[in-house]
Amino acid sequence: MGFLPDPRSSRTSTGVASLFLFCCLPIFLVQSSTAGVIDLKWTVEYMHWSPDCIESVVMGINGNFPGPTITATAGDLINIELTNHLHTEGVVIHWHGITQKGTPWADGTASISQCAINAGETFVYSFTVEKAGTFFYHGHYGMQRSAGLYGALIVSQVEPLREPFSYDEEFTLLLSDWWHQNVHRQEVDLSGVPIRFIGEPQAILINGRGQYACSAAAHFDGKAVCSPKCKPEPLKVEPGKTYRIRLASTTALSSLNFMIQDHKLDVVEADGNYVERFSVDDLDIYSGESYSVLLRTKEDAKGNYWISIGVRGRDSDTPPALTILNYLPTEWEKHPNSAPPVHPKWNNYTHSKSFSNKIKALNAPKLEGYSYKPPPEKQNRRIVLLNTQNTIKERIKWTINDISLTLPSTPYLGAIKYSLDKAFDQQSLPDRYSNPDYDIMVPPLNTAAISSSAVYNLPSDVTIDVILQNANMLKDDHSEIHPWHLHGHDFWVLGYGEGKFIDAEH
Repeated sequence: MGFLPDPRSSRTSTGVASLFLFCCLPIFLVQSSTAGVIDLKWTVEYMHWSPDCIESVVMGINGNFPGPTITATAGDLINIELTNHLHTEGVVIHWHGITQKGTPWADGTASISQCAINAGETFVYSFTVEKAGTFFYHGHYGMQRSAGLYGALIVSQVEPLREPFSYDEEFTLLLSDWWHQNVHRQEVDLSGVPIRFIGEPQAILINGRGQYACSAAAHFDGKAVCSPKCKPEPLKVEPGKTYRIRLASTTALSSLNFMIQDHKLDVVEADGNYVERFSVDDLDIYSGESYSVLLRTKEDAKGNYWISIGVRGRDSDTPPALTILNYLPTEWEKHPNSAPPVHPKWNNYTHSKSFSNKIKALNAPKLEGYSYKPPPEKQNRRIVLLNTQNTIKERIKWTINDISLTLPSTPYLGAIKYSLDKAFDQQSLPDRYSNPDYDIMVPPLNTAAISSSAVYNLPSDVTIDVILQNANMLKDDHSEIHPWHLHGHDFWVLGYGEGKFIDAEH
């Protein structure tokens, strides 16, 4: 299998597969000495909202859902004064994809980088956005992301530096899944004995808007029967132009597939890093991932086209989210004259892996302000992480090498800074799972596991080789799909493999 030098901040393990990566920073952009300062004041609160035309309680910022889009330029300093107006719970916000160099306390992770902001309290996040790209933010405490605490964070390139592609205009689409059950009920169900699966989401939202119990796809003859109040906004375009579409997924469960009827998409950015440009009919996007695609509109379009986002990786009954690619001067309310496109089958992993294997880091030595570094030839340490389902005190838990994380009451960052050795478990975590003969294709025979708040201690300026090994769940013939996001770092994705990883070094 070939290796893919692929510097990105999150990547997905599909099916039962191995993922090889080095955790280092492969790409950087040289920034201008001129930088701006963005000062924001936010309040977080629960409020009544109708994301899919069914009224629910959502978590909003400054009275809006989703939260406001932050637009910045690479090198800008962002200051956000966040006040918690929730009555009975704390809150934190994670700035997904931001490296937080020099500001790790602003990462927004409860019990890791900070304590939760208590009801009525205020906390100031202050950090620099180092490079251009498509990012987002979300609640990182309990299930607050599922409650709607998220928004887009768009960072533009600083002049006179340029991006390795050009376009006329851009759109941002923030994708999410939505349940009618409130998140407190969901949390009780998922942590109970026995576990109660909350089921598939009722809707997929586009920028916080979707439709429940109303399929626009069934009415493509132009007769609108769905309420316009929660209908996703159309993308208004003109013929013969190039548009950048920024996609980011904040889903809690759903893997998604994005496509535009009868149009090609050129992928140019993945998770805040430029990639070698390639063309696709559709793309898979998993929770926590972001992409930029370029869309060249038709010169001779006579009407509108469907934009569709369907569920992948799960046999879901959630209907696709639909909106309109509206060719001006055609009215956006006029539906296309044909049915929406059909997404790849939910379990077509060959299609998924074909897309992933096309993603390669951009090697553009002549691009001003851009520097590409190839992966190191050797690693200093290798860690093999086996991802399984286990039981702890009769509760189903996801574990790594038979260990489930228990967050400490004192955040790791403060405990380490002030040498509070008793604040979290001090034992060393294993670099490999204990049973080398573990059969990844069957449910675990020994489902017992332990909880721990211990951490991996890694020195600075070393190369760590990490292998993510996916395995069967507790149920026969079932595995799961979920991306891995490394806070504060980019990394190279070196390759993928089928089945069980064989460590030649041991």
